[in-house]
Amino acid sequence: MALTAEKVSELKQIIHNHLSQMNIQSTIRDALNESMREENLARHGDRIGEEDLLNMLKERGVVDDVLRQIRLDSNQTGYDMEGVVAHGIQTDRVTDAKHNAATIRRGPIDPTRRYLYFQVLSGRAFLEHLHEEESHPGQARSTFTLHINFRGQRFRSKPVPCACEPNIQEGFLLEIHKEGAGDAARMADLTSLISMSDPIHLVLIKTDPSGDTSLLSSHYIDWRSVLSADNSRLKTTLELLGIGAENKVPVGILEICLELMPKVTETLAGDVVTTQITLEKNRQSERERLFLVYAKQWWKEYLQIRDNHSQRLVKLFAQDENGTNRPVCSYIKPLKAGRLLDTPRQAARFVSLMGYERVPTLGGGEKNEQWTTSHAFLCRNKGDSEDHAVLLCSLLLGFGLDAYVCMGTKSKGAAHAWVVTIGTDGVITFWEPLTGNRYVHHTMDPDDDTQDKPDKPKHPYRTVGCIFNHVSFYANSQSSDAAEACNFTLNNESLWKAMSPDAINSVCGHGAIPSWPTLPPLCASPLDSGLISNQLEQDMRTMIIEHRKDLGLATTWDDQLSYYLTPALASYETERCTGVSAGNEEFQDAIRRAVPEGHTFKGYPIQFVHRNARRAFAACLRSPVCQEIVSCRGDHVRHALRVRIYLYPENACAAWIMFACKYKSVT
Repeated sequence: MALTAEKVSELKQIIHNHLSQMNIQSTIRDALNESMREENLARHGDRIGEEDLLNMLKERGVVDDVLRQIRLDSNQTGYDMEGVVAHGIQTDRVTDAKHNAATIRRGPIDPTRRYLYFQVLSGRAFLEHLHEEESHPGQARSTFTLHINFRGQRFRSKPVPCACEPNIQEGFLLEIHKEGAGDAARMADLTSLISMSDPIHLVLIKTDPSGDTSLLSSHYIDWRSVLSADNSRLKTTLELLGIGAENKVPVGILEICLELMPKVTETLAGDVVTTQITLEKNRQSERERLFLVYAKQWWKEYLQIRDNHSQRLVKLFAQDENGTNRPVCSYIKPLKAGRLLDTPRQAARFVSLMGYERVPTLGGGEKNEQWTTSHAFLCRNKGDSEDHAVLLCSLLLGFGLDAYVCMGTKSKGAAHAWVVTIGTDGVITFWEPLTGNRYVHHTMDPDDDTQDKPDKPKHPYRTVGCIFNHVSFYANSQSSDAAEACNFTLNNESLWKAMSPDAINSVCGHGAIPSWPTLPPLCASPLDSGLISNQLEQDMRTMIIEHRKDLGLATTWDDQLSYYLTPALASYETERCTGVSAGNEEFQDAIRRAVPEGHTFKGYPIQFVHRNARRAFAACLRSPVCQEIVSCRGDHVRHALRVRIYLYPENACAAWIMFACKYKSVT
């Protein structure tokens, strides 16, 4: 099969990336040294050609070993190679305007740059998975996947079966670059390295056989201890702790190795590194203390405005998955999606396709109060409404909108988070992060009796407590916190009480608290939309045939009619992205032509955010309309099915399925 020049180049790069992680250079060198003895020189003369060298390597099995280790399967050539395995380097921290957060730069290792080679050697003491190894051969098993985020570079390991001692063996090549103007092309020296306080964020995800994911651990590694290690190489162990209420409970232990490439000519004394880290922690603690003092005073002043302010949902701090209390403004940063998302509405659609799940609780009572860092949220691919709102707000800020996360309640009184944008023309828009829906807000003055009584608001929100982004925080000081009456003139101090931008910047500004994670860049989906659409469609067809067979019915497919359903699915997805319906007229005309006179056509479209055929089919059968189509009886019954999966970043997808049938009407 012929490959395009672009594919050939990509294949070469994949092979190069693998070889850069393997110890292949020393293997080849040893093989050649052993083979090029005097008898070989005597046989070949003073010169040995390239073909002779290649034959030597083949005879010793080196070539076969390399080919065995390079696994060109769909996983390796997909997500892993698109910027997550050594070394698709994503330059979201480069300040030059021609770079953006999602730029992936592939190329050979630059000898003028310094790298940190982070190896995971093994795992042990994952005691909750002690009996996982007892599953039968061939049975689907849960898997562990490690995700890495370091200075805007994201990596992902191969999934390994869950076990008490999981076989996790991975290497990640992390580029350590400077950020100052004109410094990006120069190799970082010891002084620069010791001042780089960005931690390595490691996230451990468990995926069960059905594809459901759970966050097991979120760990931060201060890599600078390698600066005092002999030969710029350090082996150590990491104890991974749980998340939420279990953040003090060990999950397991990883054996890791950190190595600087190239090695530094001199090492720092251990107490120098320790002193630097201690100074940074003390500086950070002092910043947090001063902000806390300010926040307490600010809150006291806010409560004195009205007695009922203590009942409003004004949230200043939130705990992340590790139980760390952080100002809510610190969760948000403008995020540019590069070429992965083209419009703010497409960004809203993407966020809505991330799974929704409330934080699980042990026992009864109210839900746990836990937010999730954006990296962990993206890795897990699901989260609570606050996680969705933070990501959507960050993306809308990246698109240049004046966006804020809004904390309030929904119509039934449940706490909820959504996004508010304020246009230059004063138009207020509510963005629902769980659905992607947009609502234009029209303020109603409850004290003005001359106003016409407005219709019931189309949005589902009941109250507004506060709004905030990465540089500002406003608490609602209006006489009523009802969403329909909320006035968003933020510079009116009688309506909103603002926090000091300087105070917010002191803890939420760039580099203010290095131990708090930065927003990671988005990664493109590695999947092929056509392939996975075909696979899901075939699986669904098989299930329909089996279901009808159990009912004693045969199934006849109309492939032409199935194809005619495609424009309808495209129209549905376009409408979800843009809010504008297009293409339905052509679809309806094609169906009229395809259905003979005297026949009846029935169709049932549905959308999922997963690709599990069994779960999707079970959900569809709960609809009476779909059940009627699948179980249709009559004369000249023909069935049609079309699946179209639309891919978004981070493996998010909209899986549209349309069931249809036509049959001859009998009176």
